[in-house]
Amino acid sequence: VQLQASGGGLVQAGGSLRLSCVVSGISLGNYDMGWYRQAPGKQRELVAGISRGGSTSYADSVKGRFAISRDNAKKMVNLQMNSLNAEDTAVYYCNRESAVKFLWGQGTQVTVSS
Repeated sequence: VQLQASGGGLVQAGGSLRLSCVVSGISLGNYDMGWYRQAPGKQRELVAGISRGGSTSYADSVKGRFAISRDNAKKMVNLQMNSLNAEDTAVYYCNRESAVKFLWGQGTQVTVSS
């Protein structure tokens, strides 16, 4: 299984980014997926999840600003991020929303300047 995240970058506070994750080596539709992030000096945290059926969930810190989606045919999981602030600065990863994870990919860096 390979997880290839992209779409990160440097953005001003209040701006938007759209992250994409291409998941290869599995049938994506069989798995609940999530977007995670790890800020410097902090533990990795789950910010958004999407079930096999398309139900979504969000951490309180991003609720109303982030939107997760999936396209099983394209083997992609996306994260639309709006109204970004400095606290959103982190490396973002996609992976299973499960206690059992795939091997982590490299992630994509998001930096929000205030």
